[in-house]
Amino acid sequence: MAHTGPIIIKKKVTHGGHHGGAWKVAYADFVTAMMALFIVLWLLNSSKQIREAVGGYFKDPTGVSKKVGNGQTGSGDNFIVTKENMDKIKDELQASVRKVNVSEKLKSQIEMTVTSEGLRIELMETEKGAFFPSGVSEPTAEAKEIMALLATELGKLPNTLSMEGHTDAKPFATTGTYSNWELSADRANAARRVMQQSGLGPRQVTQIRGYADQRLRKPQDPEDASNRRISLIVHYLVKPGGDEKDEPDKPAGEKPAGPPAQGKPATKE
Repeated sequence: MAHTGPIIIKKKVTHGGHHGGAWKVAYADFVTAMMALFIVLWLLNSSKQIREAVGGYFKDPTGVSKKVGNGQTGSGDNFIVTKENMDKIKDELQASVRKVNVSEKLKSQIEMTVTSEGLRIELMETEKGAFFPSGVSEPTAEAKEIMALLATELGKLPNTLSMEGHTDAKPFATTGTYSNWELSADRANAARRVMQQSGLGPRQVTQIRGYADQRLRKPQDPEDASNRRISLIVHYLVKPGGDEKDEPDKPAGEKPAGPPAQGKPATKE
């Protein structure tokens, strides 16, 4: 007998269709989120300079609006120091010094002044030798901390620096040829080494000057401890067609020193 009922054909339905790749999108989002997490964790454990360089890239990916750092170390907060904005960098450096974990007395021995040559930063000695022990060219631990802080901030700038060493008028106690001339130059060079290890670019320091007692801070008191100092000069960047000259400058109120004192006891400065 022939079957006269309807013929039912069952088809196997497979899921997917145009939704078959949805899992790929979700997986890509997951991988992107994990990559972002790893970048954040890496930045949290990176140095300040790396964090600033990365931040500077996102602020200005093309690098057109401002150059980053001095060509040796990176920074996203860089600005060029000129005569118009030198007071700004001075205020920022003073604020940074106030935060460093050293004695307040030592901080009071740091003086910053804007001169015709640039920003002059003076690290002045005390009778007990705040920055250098008497007759020694190697800086103290606290001095190195201050120098490292300044190097971190100044290393963000494209400006060049000069470093000067000064002594008082007391003769250096030695039977050899080592004198206040050598000591002043050696201290300036020691400051350069510390600061280049802490953030200054290898070509950022252009001059090391040793003046011995020829540029006394207090000519009326040639043996005063503040005559013994290290001076850092942040030079202005010369604009095209500018007439700024890169020549040694004297602190405000400084007068030419007379000949070294004679007949004084030979003691280390």
